[in-house]
Amino acid sequence: MMEVKTLDKPDERRDFPRGHLEAVHMTDLDFAVATFEPGWRWTESVAPLAGTDTCQMHHNGYIVQGRMHIAMDDGGETEVGPGDVFVISPGHDAWVVGDEQAVVYDFQGQTAREFAKK
Repeated sequence: MMEVKTLDKPDERRDFPRGHLEAVHMTDLDFAVATFEPGWRWTESVAPLAGTDTCQMHHNGYIVQGRMHIAMDDGGETEVGPGDVFVISPGHDAWVVGDEQAVVYDFQGQTAREFAKK
């Protein structure tokens, strides 16, 4: 099997308050480029869509631009910026730090198809 898609023609664009993502869906991989504007915070912009208090998705990501702060439900916190690769377990909040938009590449199994969906 071989699959090739281009981000120039994403399978889906999902808009949410202060941000959006564009995704390509493949057999065993969803790849999304998420853009978060200054002031974006998961608990304010996505929680009403997800229906949970914190993000319950697993993320494998890479920060292209901007900075984000991540706070885990268990109390752990970190900040990520350009060039950082990360893995985040379910049970977290995240928000844009500063006045620059954050651009994040998110590599997932098919669970990413549910991010920011009603």
